[in-house]
Amino acid sequence: MRNSDDLAKLLPFGYLFLIVMGILKDSISYYQLGINILKFSTIMDILISPIAYITSNPIILAAVLCFFITSYYLPKYIFKNHQNPKTQKAFDLKSVEGFSVEEKMNYFNMVSLKVLAVVLLSFFVGTGLASGYFTSQRMENKALKYNYKINFNDQGSQQVHLIGTNSIYYFYVIKGQTHLNIAPIASIKNVELLYKVAER
Repeated sequence: MRNSDDLAKLLPFGYLFLIVMGILKDSISYYQLGINILKFSTIMDILISPIAYITSNPIILAAVLCFFITSYYLPKYIFKNHQNPKTQKAFDLKSVEGFSVEEKMNYFNMVSLKVLAVVLLSFFVGTGLASGYFTSQRMENKALKYNYKINFNDQGSQQVHLIGTNSIYYFYVIKGQTHLNIAPIASIKNVELLYKVAER
């Protein structure tokens, strides 16, 4: 029962941590494109950004699930191997001599949470840096895949590379241009996926 209670207490902090990670990832990524994404986001966009990112790609979802599954089993692994010098060095373990079994497990659970936090921080920041950098490079070199067509309410249309969307704006690069465009969702009639040029 105590483990369930502890988990229930940690869940809000875990989700808050994910929100911060989502903000970091988006801010780092869009900053490299010249955009302060927070100025174009609503509170709801910020709250759902980590979930939207994690579920945006099966590989990302699988990676994050692996992080959490590993974190779940890590305390048991550390408990069995905490006297191994390599394990002590890898996780920077302090001495648990004189600790009860419950105290040891509580300590190893905290170690596992710290490891998970560092891994998630590295993952979100790393993917944010990579996404922004490679997108900016492709923009400069006109090497983006222009696999969407935006049809506007004024009957105009543009073939674009869609950078991203939120509840208010579309962020995109028009074919032949090297800068980011921002359009309110209200100004757009529909968006077409061009299968002939879409990435498979």
